[in-house]
Order: sequence, then structure tokens, then C-alpha cells
Amino acid sequence: MISELALKTPIAYDAIFTMGREPETLQTLKALKGVRVINTPEGIDNCARTKLQAIMEQTGIPVPPKEGPDGFWLKRGDAAAQSKDDVQFAATKAELIEKVAAFEARGIHEYVVSAHVVGDLVKFYGVAGSGFFRYFYPTDDRQSKFGDEQRNGDAHHYPFDETRLQQQMEQLAKAVGLQVYGGDCIIRSDGSWAVIDFNDWPSFSRCRPEAASAIAGIIED
Repeated sequence: MISELALKTPIAYDAIFTMGREPETLQTLKALKGVRVINTPEGIDNCARTKLQAIMEQTGIPVPPKEGPDGFWLKRGDAAAQSKDDVQFAATKAELIEKVAAFEARGIHEYVVSAHVVGDLVKFYGVAGSGFFRYFYPTDDRQSKFGDEQRNGDAHHYPFDETRLQQQMEQLAKAVGLQVYGGDCIIRSDGSWAVIDFNDWPSFSRCRPEAASAIAGIIED
């Protein structure tokens, strides 16, 4: 194991299992020939919000509408969210305009705006092609990264087609270029959903032993 800051030219490896996101790391990995990389640097690049949004729309993955009556989410588009400030809720259009201006002041000129979707927030974790897929309701165990889960309130546990969700996320993982992935979706009261996040290397904190076994399996293949 080495830090991505120490990664130069890893020509001696048959395979690389990477959690790196630094641009220099991804460029180094992209330049390698004949080396298996999990997740691929191209897939990690595609998790930048603007690219991801385009892929989801092109793939037919259900996403939130652009506007709605329950507020807006503003997310930086040039990268996956790294801090709480990279994902902002705005209750009104006027507040959204203010938050966009704050993004611009931070030098963030690429962003995605979507409507807030009412329903159960669900976090999911998967390892593409392994059969491993788990989902959880963060308001059940109160585990939270930035606290935004509370916007949707306690889960009602609306019924939905779990198999179909897994199929769609496997399809999205292939389109994005990820083998190890996680994300978030909102399950509406009618059982439909909208995917609000999809990323490389989620924490797997709720299912770590099972996930570790599945990840080890794809590395060994």
C-alpha cells in the first residue's frame, strides 16, 4: 500500500487497487498500459457531478427534475463532493441565486441544480458483477456524513422494487466505468425513485465485512 502522493510510475504492478482522486494520480494511472486498475481512472473522473449527470440522463437512470415545489440542491460539478460546502440546499429560487453566487466566489463555475425530492433517503453499496448489493436507511441508524439526510426526515420505508434498483445501478456502474460503487437515491411514496448521488469508494461502513469479501473476489478474478 502506498499513498497516492507517492505514486509515480507503478510499472511493477500486475494490478492496482486505487482509492486515489488527485488529478495527478488519475493521469498516472491513465498512462499505464496492460495494468488492471480498480476503479478505473476514467470511472473516477466520470464521478464529477456534471459528467455523472450527463451519463445518468443518457443511460435513462431516473434523476430528480430540474425544478419542484420543495426547494433545490446545488452541487459542485467539477468533482465529487469533498466537503459540506460542495452540496447546498436552497429553499427558494432567491436563496439558490445567493448560493450560486457563493459558489462563483469560491471559484466553482461548474455546478448542477436539481429539485429536492420528497421521500425516503436510501444509501446503497455495490460491487459490480459480484452479486453484492446492499441498501440502508441512514435515518434508521443516524449515521451521517454532512447531516443533509435530515432534509427528508425519518424513513417511511416505502416499498420498492429492490431487484430493479440493483439492475439499474449495475447498468450505471458499467456506463460510468466503476466496479466498486455507492450512492444515494430517494424512494417516493409510490415506489419510484430518483438517484441523487453515485460515486467511487463509499465508506461501506454499514456492510464492511461483506463488501470486503466481494471486493477481494473481483481483485482475485
